[in-house]
Parts: sequence; C-alpha cells; structure tokens
Amino acid sequence: MNNKKILYADDDYESVGMLFKLRAPALIIGLFLGIGISFITSGFEEVLAHNVQVAFFLPFIVYIASAVGTQTEAIYSGDLKTGKAKFRNYFHKELALGIIFGLIFGAITGLIAFLWLKNDLLAISVASASFIAITIAPIVALLVTQVFESMREDPAAGSGPIATVIQDMISIIIYGTVCSFIMLS
Repeated sequence: MNNKKILYADDDYESVGMLFKLRAPALIIGLFLGIGISFITSGFEEVLAHNVQVAFFLPFIVYIASAVGTQTEAIYSGDLKTGKAKFRNYFHKELALGIIFGLIFGAITGLIAFLWLKNDLLAISVASASFIAITIAPIVALLVTQVFESMREDPAAGSGPIATVIQDMISIIIYGTVCSFIMLS
C-alpha cells in the first residue's frame, strides 16, 4: 500500500511556487490534449462543409458536458478530502444524473435547433449528441478524479483540467460522429 500523503493545493497556506508545482502538470497535459482537439475537430471537416450550421452547436455541446462533469469532479473531490466518499455510490448516482440531465438538455437543445434552423436532421443530431455527451460526462469526471486519488495526487488540482479536456475530446468525437452518421448517410 502506498502511504504517500496527499498534498492538497491550498491557496491559504501554500506558496505560489508549491501551488504552481501542484497545478502545472495537469495544465501542461491539458495544453497538449487541447491542441489534439483541433486535430480531432478537423476530422469532421466533411460534415461541417456539408452544413456549416453543425458548427453552431459545437461550443454548447462541449460546454454543457464539461459543466456537468465539472460539478461531479468538484463535489467528489471535496468529499474525497473528508475521507467519506464511496466511489460505488457516486458512480450509480452520477450515472443517473447524467441520464436525467442528458434527456432534459438533449430534448431542449434538439427542439431549439429545430425551431431555430428548421432542420430536422440537425435537430436530431444535436439532441442525440447532447444526450450521449452529457450522460457520460459525470462518469468521465468521476473516473479521472478517482485515478488522481489512487495515485495519491490532489484530485482537485489535477482532475479538473484533465477531466475537462478528455470530456471536450469525447464530446467533439460524439457530436462529429453523430452528425456524420445522421446527416451524411
């Protein structure tokens, strides 16, 4: 068993140098993964060229899935610090919340896309991709946070940036794939 004590990033007590040391690795990894997002997005050039309106919803889908995941990460990280968090309980509840939020936000965004742009295929794509990305977002955040905890690293300092960039990549892949499948078939 690893007896390494977790050093938590605490602005009240730690020096700027120590805070930098705790926070920089996750942000540097995020930098390179973020650049990778541009390459992933370019892989969906065909569907974007087919209908530029696809691009209108990309920021929303990336944002909302990341926001849902960020809530999970923040709440779970805080609970881990108390030593009372149970991964299994979080997993089941966060999956249920992901499904609920996915259904609600997917339906709303699909309806808005249809009413705004009068494009049923785009509306179905937006609704479906929103549902899938939002449903899995809390699980991605939970898993990344748990990995940091297992490595005996401060989950609050590392899991946020890493979970966010991973979820952003996943959301773009989901949206691009769904749009390609529905709109180019």
